[in-house]
Amino acid sequence: MYLAKIYVTYKPSILDPQGEVIKSALKRMDYAGIEQVAQGKYFEVKLNAKDVDAATAEVESFTDALLINQNTETYRFDLSLVPDEVNA
Repeated sequence: MYLAKIYVTYKPSILDPQGEVIKSALKRMDYAGIEQVAQGKYFEVKLNAKDVDAATAEVESFTDALLINQNTETYRFDLSLVPDEVNA
């Protein structure tokens, strides 16, 4: 079993309005060193796959199909092998 941790953010060319609001609020709170804030989505998905290549292909497929708007968002993910909870 694999655990996919999927991080979704806006593409660099897309304005992140929530990130800009958070950045402005932090500056008003006297956090002067804040240069950029990116707001996004985070998903954890456990999946069964025969190997890491199959898990990677499946994560890419369902993320492209359902979890992101391909016009405005991009993503990255980490995969880790987790012990099977039934046999653990």
